[in-house]
Amino acid sequence: MVDAGEAKVFMSTRDTLIRAYMAGAILALAAVFAITIATTTGSGILAAALFPIGFCMLYLMGFDLLTGVFVLVPLAWLDRRPGVTVNGILRNWGLVFVGNFAGAMTVAFLMAFIFTYGFSVEPGAVGQKIAGIGESRTLGYAEYGAAGWFTIFIRGMLCNWMVSMGVVGAMISTHVSGKVLAMWMPIMLFFFMTFEHSIVNMFLFPSALIMGGGFSVMDYLWWNEIPTVLGNLVGGLAFTGLTLYSTHVRTAPKRRTPSEAANPAMAS
Repeated sequence: MVDAGEAKVFMSTRDTLIRAYMAGAILALAAVFAITIATTTGSGILAAALFPIGFCMLYLMGFDLLTGVFVLVPLAWLDRRPGVTVNGILRNWGLVFVGNFAGAMTVAFLMAFIFTYGFSVEPGAVGQKIAGIGESRTLGYAEYGAAGWFTIFIRGMLCNWMVSMGVVGAMISTHVSGKVLAMWMPIMLFFFMTFEHSIVNMFLFPSALIMGGGFSVMDYLWWNEIPTVLGNLVGGLAFTGLTLYSTHVRTAPKRRTPSEAANPAMAS
């Protein structure tokens, strides 16, 4: 986990943006896939069971989601890796956010084009479902004021607790089948429980606005994206990153340098 976080800090701007763009686009396609399943079959559990396909694809390709770098990158700073600074962490988060958003928006436009035959007709059942979700998960929270805002925040925390468990769980196995299984379980859980995932929402709400959702851009930002991003950060780092770091890295046997290995007295 620490090594992965360190590598992401020093990744080039080009590679960071490409990997984040592809991650946002693939996850958005998975969201459309799941909503289509739920709309056509009426089965929410089936949609949740199949949604992790997108997460597995993007992870196996080495692409980056904001929810993942929220957890991994700060660990390299906590471990005092040379050259890892707060500015480096914020740079990585910013680039991944931009890339994820661009990828999700690309799919939002393409799918809206498909659902409306080039914006020439009203969206079909799936498009209407997406528009309805956008309204209920912005204005629906706004009705409760601060309590609604913090409800989204907590849903975001719980979401990235599960998503980051998938990211870290996939590191346990060296086989594709093991990685997929480790990712599948927590991702299915978060989706079925309708926890709030910032990158899924980067697709869902702009797509809903394009297809006539009855809410504004500010409604989307204040009553969903902002508390979701903050919740994803806090939940992933607190429940997964810091807990695993404190009990597996901080308490692990210290690696000795070659000189210490040759002269054990130095290590003492």
